[in-house]
Amino acid sequence: MYIDEYRKNFEENYIDFIKRYKNDKKLFLFLDEIQKLKDGGKILKIIYDNFNDIKIFISGSSTLEINTKILPDLVGRLILFTLYPFNFYEFLLSKDKGLANLVKEKRESLREFLENDNEIKKPSFNEEIIKYLKEYLIYGGYPEVVIAKDLEEKKILLKNLYNLYIEKDIINFFHIYDSSKFIDLTRYLSFIIGNILYISSISKELKISYRKTENYITILRHTYIIDLIEPFHKNIITELKKAKKIYFIDLGLRNSVIDNFLEYDKRTDKGQLLENFVYIELLKNFSDWKINYWRTTGKAEIDFILTKGDKIILIEVKTSRRINKGFYTFIKRYNPEKGLIVTLNEFEIKEIYNTKVYIIPAYYI
Repeated sequence: MYIDEYRKNFEENYIDFIKRYKNDKKLFLFLDEIQKLKDGGKILKIIYDNFNDIKIFISGSSTLEINTKILPDLVGRLILFTLYPFNFYEFLLSKDKGLANLVKEKRESLREFLENDNEIKKPSFNEEIIKYLKEYLIYGGYPEVVIAKDLEEKKILLKNLYNLYIEKDIINFFHIYDSSKFIDLTRYLSFIIGNILYISSISKELKISYRKTENYITILRHTYIIDLIEPFHKNIITELKKAKKIYFIDLGLRNSVIDNFLEYDKRTDKGQLLENFVYIELLKNFSDWKINYWRTTGKAEIDFILTKGDKIILIEVKTSRRINKGFYTFIKRYNPEKGLIVTLNEFEIKEIYNTKVYIIPAYYI
């Protein structure tokens, strides 16, 4: 039986569907794109309340729809988690498990440094790991793309993902009538990754109303295309406190949006790709830390500020070792114990105004 037939049978009579396949055994029911099921939340509640020995796994690509249509009926009956594309370690597991294990050790040593002040382990097999990292920076971590046999197949898969997911599924599902403007906005955002989002400027540039621009950005965020981070601030006069910075959840999809799969070493957006990569890894690997950026009205800036309890870690992403003024300014103002300068492949230890600073390769994050 094809998947569409299972879905049809379930929608027509979900009670009989459960009875048909349960057979006095524990049943595992997997329902994808649950938000497309009419009265999905109520149906799941009835199944949960009336059948024993059944485990239901639901998934969907829109948190907006799931939050409004599904979750209200399932309070106290479910566990939520977010499933992202592969992070770099998971990507490496499909390529070279030995290198993946080394990267895992380096990452664990970084975590130990941030949490307990242990020393960070020095790099090894750097060139091999960086080669894979450069591939990840261009093609991202969607599983089907990762395991594709060659680069041309990866490009085709990513273009199909863009065409089907953004140009069709999202636009149709949210009834976006001015689809060309939505696509224009998606492309515009893909060019400004790592930058502060000024909605009024975008609205004016693309000739879209402010409210519609906000709505489109919300849709892109809740369908896991982009993410936004807020500023770190303690001085309401000299530090930004509202404007958000934008990143894409997957770099392969981002590069597909702008139709640019040029290899990393030949690109003009190396810094943006590396910074976006660091954000993706922080998002997936440091979920127990709060992630912000920092910028003053005088335009001193730090790419990322990690906070947990009273701990403050500043992180600057660079394509070279050069340290900008913002790094010194933040250290003078907040006196953090630790800081990181993330590069493509450099490793060094410094001390700046009593702050211990490691220069590390990006794959340590």
